[in-house]
Amino acid sequence: MGDCWAAGTATFMILGNECTRACRFCDVKTAARPNPVDLDEPERLAEAAGLMGLKHVVITSVARDDLDDGGARHFARCLRAVRARLPGATLEVLVPDFLGSTESIAVVLEALLEGGKPAVFNHNVETCERLTPKIRSGAVYGRSLLLLKNAKQARPEIRTKTGMMLGLGETDDEILQTIRDARAHDVDILTLGQYLRPSSWNHEVVRYVTPQQFNELGAFARSLGFAHVESGPLVRSSYHAERGVSVP
Repeated sequence: MGDCWAAGTATFMILGNECTRACRFCDVKTAARPNPVDLDEPERLAEAAGLMGLKHVVITSVARDDLDDGGARHFARCLRAVRARLPGATLEVLVPDFLGSTESIAVVLEALLEGGKPAVFNHNVETCERLTPKIRSGAVYGRSLLLLKNAKQARPEIRTKTGMMLGLGETDDEILQTIRDARAHDVDILTLGQYLRPSSWNHEVVRYVTPQQFNELGAFARSLGFAHVESGPLVRSSYHAERGVSVP
């Protein structure tokens, strides 16, 4: 956290602290009907970002399948509020899958790119295809990849990004295939990190991947043409996120 904040980067989670899904890797509370959307949140978020003097702002959220747009319009409100407060900052979103809605993706992309600056659109595949039904509540591996590809095709000027947690029970070959799949779907930026179990309810840690293995996986990803890769045990989605806006 200190490393990121020192670089002028911070991540904010919007749309409440209750998620309509129950992913086995995540410790956020689950609710079929979370609290209503807080329409004052965009201004509070922008105020916090301004007080911190941020240079790169990452906005993520819980999944809100209860909303007709999955929360896309609220993402847009938050992006516009931050841009009004910090016009010099670059922006990044880490979005849920919006159940594959191209309309919701378009709403977020429009607001993300309004300032004309480099911007990052992130959606994490989290794990390999075989483990997705077990680990990611309500998610579909192919739908996540298609979401990323559709975003890139709709707005080629954005940098697309995805991330994977290792140690959930995937094989080495499955890691390599997931990396290949991401690149084949036009993903520009990749993060690879170690899964850590947040509670006894969550999925167990099946293995701890060594730093050397992370280095090798990072080198493999770069060989496929990713513009930027972060690969290490403590890497998370937003680690060194500001570097993603400087990729060609």
